[in-house]
Amino acid sequence: MQDIHHIMSKLPHRYPFLLVDRVLDIDVQAKTIRAVKNVTVNEPCFTGHFPGRPIMPGVLMLEAMAQSCALLAFETEGVSLGDNQVFYFVGIDGARFKHPVEPGDQLMLHAALDRARGGIYRFNCRATVGEETACEAAIMCTMRDVG
Repeated sequence: MQDIHHIMSKLPHRYPFLLVDRVLDIDVQAKTIRAVKNVTVNEPCFTGHFPGRPIMPGVLMLEAMAQSCALLAFETEGVSLGDNQVFYFVGIDGARFKHPVEPGDQLMLHAALDRARGGIYRFNCRATVGEETACEAAIMCTMRDVG
C-alpha cells in the first residue's frame, strides 16, 4: 500500500490535478495496480460540471487512470522521473464511459501493463464505483524530457 506522501514523491502532479489518493496494491509479477480516487464535492470541476447534478468529467477519470499507470510503470519497470521529465499520454484507445461518477463515490482505478516497447507503455485500464464499471480504456504513455 502507498499513501499520498509516497504518491507525491513519485508523481509531479499537485492539487487540483493529483487524482490518485492511495495505492491499495501493486502486483509486480502480474504488472497490475489497484488505486483509489476519493471523489469529493469541493473539487473545482464540480462548480460547472454540472450545477445541480455534479458528475466527474470523463477526461479526469482518464487522467486518474493514467496517473495510476505511471505509478505502476515506476514499480514494475524500474523507471523513475528525472527532474526534467514527465510521463505523457501518447494515446487513448477504446475509451468508454459507462456509469456516471458523483461526489461521494470512491473511484477504484485498475490498470495492467499490456506491453512496453521502445519507451512506449500500453496499459489496459478500468475505473469502477462499487461493482459498476465507470470507464475503461487502453492508455499509452511515455517519458519525455521537458527542459
